[in-house]
Amino acid sequence: MRGSKILITGATGQVATPVALALAEENEVWGIARFTDPAARERLEKAGVRCHAVNMAAGDFAGLPSDFDYVINMAVAKSGRWDKDLAANAESAGLLMAHCRGAKAFLHCSSGAVYDPPDSEPRTERTVHGDNHKSLLPTYSISKIAGEVVVATMARALNVPATIARLNVPYGDNGGWPLLHLDLILAGIPIPVPPGGPAVYNPIHEDDIIAMIPKLLEVASVPVTTVNWGGDQFVSIQQWCTYLGSLVGREPAFEDSDEALRANPLDVTKMHELIGTTTVDWHDGLRRMAATFHPDLINSG
Repeated sequence: MRGSKILITGATGQVATPVALALAEENEVWGIARFTDPAARERLEKAGVRCHAVNMAAGDFAGLPSDFDYVINMAVAKSGRWDKDLAANAESAGLLMAHCRGAKAFLHCSSGAVYDPPDSEPRTERTVHGDNHKSLLPTYSISKIAGEVVVATMARALNVPATIARLNVPYGDNGGWPLLHLDLILAGIPIPVPPGGPAVYNPIHEDDIIAMIPKLLEVASVPVTTVNWGGDQFVSIQQWCTYLGSLVGREPAFEDSDEALRANPLDVTKMHELIGTTTVDWHDGLRRMAATFHPDLINSG
């Protein structure tokens, strides 16, 4: 992507920040967020990202240009308040599409958390939905499902091509869930896992996320294109924690808990057909992540 005017929401987030930094190299990138952390804003602005303070839950885009070629919606709220999280994760997406109705494509970053089948088979895009994350994040799954419905509706109402991408476990040099597990390992705190066997996911490195953005925008359509978005490799929490522990000379402890999130592997067949495969091996990606945050403990060579 070169020479495009791109809007990225939630620009200070774990996933959106590296996306914004990468796209700003050859595009005019605008980032919106609340920008409560001045250092996070400064990092983006130094890279050429034009930052504009917006509270997504309020849905007020006054003063924000509307002539974007592409919109990448990566903002997310996890406050636990139904009014706030439904407004930020669902209503705001529709209001933003209305504000940027001339866009060539709208990419809505959803989550594999929308799925809630009773088993651990890889979820296709048609797998049953439900409140997968209620044990830890009571509003998350439902508000993400609501967000998808709003985006699908507005795409048809406004004739804005859109893609809904259901992201699995993002990680990389800007952090992620595996980093939280590494910190638990270093602190000697047991890692909660669901009972009954390995908890399998499709971790996806930020390099692959960035590389797939153009294709995800290219396949946007009316009605929306919906696709799972995860790494090609199926990896359990137990596997990646054991590997991370080996990097720092610690053996992780696991604790069965009914409150832990269940396994959530994704069937990425449709992703392969539409946008291709991932390239970063999970061992390499996790080692890079660990070396970024704990260089004193990792032999980067």
